[in-house]
Amino acid sequence: MAQGVLVFIEEREGRIKKTSLEALSAARKLADQLQEQVTAVRLGAGDSSENLSHYGADKILCAQSELLASYSTEGFCAALIEAVKQIGPRFILSAASAMGRDLMPRVAARLGVGLAQDCIAAEIVGDQELECIRPIYAGKAYAKVRLLMSPAIATLRPNVFPVGEADTTRNAETASFTPELNAENIRASVKETKPSSGQKVELTEANIIVSGGRGMKGPENFPIIEQLADAFGGAMGASRAAVDAGWIDQQHQVGQTGKTVSPTLYVACGISGAIQHLAGMSSSKFIVAINKDPEAPIFNVADYGIVGDLFEVVPALTQAIKNLKA
Repeated sequence: MAQGVLVFIEEREGRIKKTSLEALSAARKLADQLQEQVTAVRLGAGDSSENLSHYGADKILCAQSELLASYSTEGFCAALIEAVKQIGPRFILSAASAMGRDLMPRVAARLGVGLAQDCIAAEIVGDQELECIRPIYAGKAYAKVRLLMSPAIATLRPNVFPVGEADTTRNAETASFTPELNAENIRASVKETKPSSGQKVELTEANIIVSGGRGMKGPENFPIIEQLADAFGGAMGASRAAVDAGWIDQQHQVGQTGKTVSPTLYVACGISGAIQHLAGMSSSKFIVAINKDPEAPIFNVADYGIVGDLFEVVPALTQAIKNLKA
């Protein structure tokens, strides 16, 4: 009989991603309702438990193999499925990161079970079934999805599920296994990762994002946005229009064809508010719009709006933030 919650732990350069701690905290809440255990699975990591036990893990299972040294869909999928067969979980959770979105559909297909992607809520209903809420139609509607087969798999949107308070008194059992992997079955793997130039905070994990759009008028003006983001201690984003114009790199793009973000504060500067852009940031907790056009659609979703010239408003706001911090 399936029991417990399994969480896939994503790591980058030896550090556990904050989004995985969010998934782990969400798993802890579900497991407490079931009075069952949470197992954190690390692939290609060492045998150190890090602080996963402090965030809710009852057991940490580490897969050891040279073929897991770098990410590959085939290798990670095979190893994770072996872990699933060992644990026999009721639910499987992962962050809806680039890796999670790539890996979990393959795992679900191999196991022949359902998958709910990019969830903003997850709870136990009925006969201990997992029910999730996820945006559909570019964020214009929400679907309530109940996963009936076991194990039910869901990926959780970053910055939506809070990281629980660390419980330093909690200890977890640590175990390792060597998955049966064949190098011939791994058709593609990550050979090298390069940090984003100029981006101090990962966009999808940032608590504050300042984005610029067509109203920036050119690449030479984006330092204005960057200075405000730096003052906040956040990340810099952009609309597709700015990216397509070549003003800023695609890694900064927020929207339906870019990255989906859920920061506490999203500041949209010179962005009209096309539905494709709103699909990537509408779940932000607070939205501030700065635009000289009072009829811009972005004001319809903004919590606070400033009608004015961003080239005057943004530098003044940056200075005000610096003064407050000083």
